[in-house]
Amino acid sequence: MTDHWRTFIVEDDFKFISQNGINAVRIPVGWWIASDPTPPQPYVGGSLRALDNAFVWAQNHGLKVVIDLHAAPGSQNGWEHSSSRDGSQEWGQTDANIQQTVDVIDFLAARYAKSPSLYAVELINEPRAPGASLDSVTRYYRAGYDAVRKHSSTAYVVMSNRLSSDDPRELFPLASGLTGSVIDVHYYNLFSDVFNSMSVQQNIDFINTNRSADLSFVTTSNGPLSFVGEWVAEWAIQGATKEDYQRFAKAQLEVFGRASFGWAYWTLKNVNNHWSLEWMIKNGYIKL
Repeated sequence: MTDHWRTFIVEDDFKFISQNGINAVRIPVGWWIASDPTPPQPYVGGSLRALDNAFVWAQNHGLKVVIDLHAAPGSQNGWEHSSSRDGSQEWGQTDANIQQTVDVIDFLAARYAKSPSLYAVELINEPRAPGASLDSVTRYYRAGYDAVRKHSSTAYVVMSNRLSSDDPRELFPLASGLTGSVIDVHYYNLFSDVFNSMSVQQNIDFINTNRSADLSFVTTSNGPLSFVGEWVAEWAIQGATKEDYQRFAKAQLEVFGRASFGWAYWTLKNVNNHWSLEWMIKNGYIKL
């Protein structure tokens, strides 16, 4: 992990981001960062130093930072990226667990509130229904918002919608009453059988029609800001040409650019080329 933190993302990456017209980075962290440098097993220390470095680099290159709590204690969705080893999803089932998560947000907000680069704190990434109930998510978001506001009156507070929920605006009654709140939605033309048989043009049409309508539904003049916090120019199509990918990426940029809080590509670097924004930019697949 030490070697990874030292070599995978470095200051030159922040320079590249800034030079290519991007103005912010969304950085995923795990809950154990709050007990760094001696987190509970099996986690290892060192992630807090990496985040500290990111804030320095962001300031050096005029970028803003969205801190994203990507893994909450107990796992909020049962997937590996929320640190669930066996598929279990236990976040939010007790008041103590919710308070532990609020304490992590309090720690992060307190540490970075005075940094000119702090733009937003995302309270949790992709809580999944029904395991993460609307009641537990709402109670947590209210307490997490207060924790951020205790340290900053200007940082935005991002609230991820519940995956598998039928209503992407179920959080509006809460968020609409909280100044500086943002609803985060993630759009992938993947992870669902409906995309497996789509052609190139059908995928692009889906962006221009379905995704456009979905985003308009959560972007209202008197509600919270909307944020497409994750998207990627990858799909289930085999043998697509470079031009196909360019058209697919361009359609998403145009539609997701209407989100009132903007968008974030998943991710900057990846061993799979199309998931790497850096590779896509350097090889002419995406132009910003």
